[in-house]
Amino acid sequence: MNTPLLAPAALPCSVFLILALSMAGCVHTLWLWSRISLTLAIPMDFGKSLRGHRIFGDNKMWRGLVVMPLASSFAFAIFAANRDELPVWLQAGLWLLPIADYALLGFSCGLAFMLAELPNSFLKRQMDITPGGVSQIRELAVCCLLFDRFDSSLGVLLALQLQVPLSWQTWLYTLGIGGGIHWIFSYLLYLLGIKARPS
Repeated sequence: MNTPLLAPAALPCSVFLILALSMAGCVHTLWLWSRISLTLAIPMDFGKSLRGHRIFGDNKMWRGLVVMPLASSFAFAIFAANRDELPVWLQAGLWLLPIADYALLGFSCGLAFMLAELPNSFLKRQMDITPGGVSQIRELAVCCLLFDRFDSSLGVLLALQLQVPLSWQTWLYTLGIGGGIHWIFSYLLYLLGIKARPS
C-alpha cells in the first residue's frame, strides 16, 4: 500500500517555494534584460480588443511567459536533487517525491505565476487603466496594488494545492513573504527599464 503524501512543514515549505521561485525570477529577469527576448516582444492579446478595450495591453508579452515555467522547473528539480545536502529544517519543507515530479511541479508553478497576472491586467484594461498606470480612484488603486502584490503568489499556491498537500499556514507564510519578494523583483525590472513603474 502506498504511503499517502503528507503536507510538509509550513515555514520550511514556504522558504523552499520562495527560494526556488526567486532563483527562477533571477533567470527570468536576465532573460527580459537580454536583446534576444525582444524577438518575442509580442503582446499576448495580439493587439485584440474586447468592448473597445485591449484585452491585456502591450505590457503583457509572450517574452515574459516563455522562460519562467522552464526556470522554475529547473529550480524545483535542483532542490529535489540536492535534498540530502539541504539543512534538516529545510528538508522538512519538501515533499517526498521523485525529481521528475518536482520538475513538473516547478513548471506548473512558473506557468501559474505568470498566468495569474492576466486577470488583473484584463480588469484594468476594461476599467480604462493604462498599462503600468494607476487608477485615479483611491479605493480602486489600493485594490489593484494588492492584486499586483499577491496575484502571482496566489496562482502558485493554487497550482500546488491541486497537485500536492499544502497547509494553510504555508499559504499565509508564502503570501506574506512572497508579496515582498515580488515587489523587489518588480522594482528591479523597473530599474532595468523593463517596467513602467515599480509595482
